[in-house]
Amino acid sequence: MIQFKTVIVASGLLLLSTAGIAGATDACVDCHTKVSPGMVMDWKASEHSKNDVTCSTCHGDAHTTAEDSKNATLPDEAVCAECHQEQFDSFAMGKHNFGWTVLNAIPATHMAPDELIEGGRGCGGCHNMGIKTEEQKKDQLEKGYRYQVNSCDECHTRHAFSKKEANNPRACQQCHMGYDHPQWEMWSSSKHGMRYFAKKAGDLPEGAAAPTCQTCHLPDGTHENHTAWGFLGVRLPLPEDKQEAADRVTILKALGVLNPETGEPTAILDAVKAVDMARLDQASWEKERNKMLNTCTQCHSKSYAQEQLEMGDAILGKADRLMAEAIETVAALYKEGIIEKPAGYPHNYPFLLTFMHTNGANWDEDLDKLSYIDQILVRMYMKHRMRAYQAFFHVNPDYAYWYGWNMMTEDLGEVKELARTMRATHKK
Repeated sequence: MIQFKTVIVASGLLLLSTAGIAGATDACVDCHTKVSPGMVMDWKASEHSKNDVTCSTCHGDAHTTAEDSKNATLPDEAVCAECHQEQFDSFAMGKHNFGWTVLNAIPATHMAPDELIEGGRGCGGCHNMGIKTEEQKKDQLEKGYRYQVNSCDECHTRHAFSKKEANNPRACQQCHMGYDHPQWEMWSSSKHGMRYFAKKAGDLPEGAAAPTCQTCHLPDGTHENHTAWGFLGVRLPLPEDKQEAADRVTILKALGVLNPETGEPTAILDAVKAVDMARLDQASWEKERNKMLNTCTQCHSKSYAQEQLEMGDAILGKADRLMAEAIETVAALYKEGIIEKPAGYPHNYPFLLTFMHTNGANWDEDLDKLSYIDQILVRMYMKHRMRAYQAFFHVNPDYAYWYGWNMMTEDLGEVKELARTMRATHKK
């Protein structure tokens, strides 16, 4: 007669057969202590090991020798959901769940070397997050990329799967840093970040406020994270101010969301909607803004928090004025035939979603086909505009000015000067 043991793991119940568990686990541990000792050490330190969640619980029992290692199941989010349904449901509704879909929806993805995407050493290293279809997992397996099937282990590193690790802001640092989204650098050198590190060092009382990434974006253990402005820093409806509205339309055209000739929405807007990448009506924007206001008022007065967030909105509008002027300058070169449309561009118009990549198959040849002025324009949008407005919301003066606004003004000056030179030297 097989005996079963009921194990309570976080928010779920798991029935485990106790027959043969110890033997199978001992064999796994004995072998993997030699092959991958870090994996074994993490599992032994985990809550899973304390609650009889063994190797076979997640990996099945088809793998027993070195020769059949590919028979081991690599668990996806659905396996985690067997015990952690609440967290799974929350994650499924959040922005992180759309990471993989967004990556594959952006045209630039398919211009980059495969190792950087499915191989996980570039964009795919972070944008692996997101529940994949069976077809997507099959495609990865056929390419030889066997390990990027789960999102949970991005923050709760396997095999420790530690809640404390995921609540440490450094768990966010591995993705939210660098070129186009240096949130880690902004937060860690802001007053918020400074207080966190001071408190960790014992230089602030235990009860002192020290907000982390999770405090503002994943409060109370939720996995459903959104922001009012979103990653692209665009939204609908258009603002009432005519110049600001025109500037946003120009940016939406350069993102390929609007057809630059007709002004009508394109298929890219459908992709933006599908992954909830931008707030497309006032109510959804206000919902996220009010959530952030509620978080801010845990420490600050509502009037102060409101004022700071509205200043962030205002600086984004001013940054868009610089951005739109640069786009219009380059767009005129396309219209005049001075710049030839690259093959991957949807329209005869600047396209910001190239991310300065070129065709993956012929990247060395195609590099010459993307004009330098286009690359400056993409850098202005993806690097410096991001810093200008994101740093405002992360309360970082240096990033907002020197790495954001100031660099945008330099970009615009370079774009204008290059446009003059290109016109002067263009052979008709």
